[in-house]
Amino acid sequence: MSCVSYASFVLCALPLAMAACAPPRPSENAERVTSPEVSADGRITFRLRAPSAEQVVLHLEGATPTPMVRDSQGVWSLTTPPLGPDYYGYSFVANEVSVLDPGNGALKPNLLGTQNIVHIPGPGTLPWETADVPHGTVHRHFYRSAVVGDDRDFYVYTPPGYDPARPAPYPVVYLLHGFSDDASGWVAVGRANFILDNLIARGEALPMLVVMPLGYGAPEILAGGFAGFGKDHALRMRNFERFRAALLDEVIPAVESTYHAATDRRSRAIAGLSMGGAEALYVGLNDSDRFAWVGSFSAGGLTEPFDPYFLRLHGGKGKRLELFVSCGQDDHLIEIHRKLIAWLAAKGVPHVPQETSGAHTWMVWRRNLVTFTRSLFRTPDAP
Repeated sequence: MSCVSYASFVLCALPLAMAACAPPRPSENAERVTSPEVSADGRITFRLRAPSAEQVVLHLEGATPTPMVRDSQGVWSLTTPPLGPDYYGYSFVANEVSVLDPGNGALKPNLLGTQNIVHIPGPGTLPWETADVPHGTVHRHFYRSAVVGDDRDFYVYTPPGYDPARPAPYPVVYLLHGFSDDASGWVAVGRANFILDNLIARGEALPMLVVMPLGYGAPEILAGGFAGFGKDHALRMRNFERFRAALLDEVIPAVESTYHAATDRRSRAIAGLSMGGAEALYVGLNDSDRFAWVGSFSAGGLTEPFDPYFLRLHGGKGKRLELFVSCGQDDHLIEIHRKLIAWLAAKGVPHVPQETSGAHTWMVWRRNLVTFTRSLFRTPDAP
């Protein structure tokens, strides 16, 4: 197993990703187009020089796809209404082909569709902003998975001042990405390391390890794209089960042998977004003898009936379980979320349900992570 600096990895990978995804460069004689341009009131102006395009549509995270307007120079533009401080993914679709913004080198990596990212700065009190506080370190590890049969990676966040010799081992949260993301998603897009830095500095979260593994127990599930993920129930179940095996039999032992990690269930949490939210439920509820804390953000991939997913639901019977289940009210998964909440209640599973504003977006999931992390490991007397 090896480890490299995350910062070095991003700097090396960025030029390659841009070269592979960026549209052709404009003529050297063409005037440079500034995009994106963020105004003081939170409006963003997007521009793309595409004189031969018949239509260009802006796809902005959290918004309805919107046609852009072309000027006499062949530059397409659109200015949004004022938006809240956050990080927004976006791309252009020109003549039905998705292209990146050549004026923006900030990328939102994704296995099925890389986008750009634009930042509307906010006050330093927002947990995902970069603040003048001590920072932790993100480590990247590689290993050969005997369970899945491939070479894969996982990331580990160690908090500021991490001390492998301190008397008390660190609690651990296993944080899972969504379908089409890779193991870097919570760092590259979710800002998880900055969120932990800020919450720890303010005393709103305990110093902890955060482990971010690759979430595909059956990597072939990516071949069908987003449509395929929803259609093949057997493939999703294979993906869940092999992911569980890889996590329990490979990732957790590797983390606990490499880091000063606590090994009791009260000091272990699992959480995730979308596909990762369903995986967190699948592992956490079936293995509640190993995890005392479970967080599901916009769980994706679960269908009725729910019982077959949770055949070991009461494996940790008699042990206190802290379960947080959240979804945005504008999320396309809100109805299945509500049915899941009703099922949990009928089964007598203690849980904290939450519906927030927002859709199936990182803006929702960053806030979910903040809420969940603030509660973690705060009841050491739990059985």
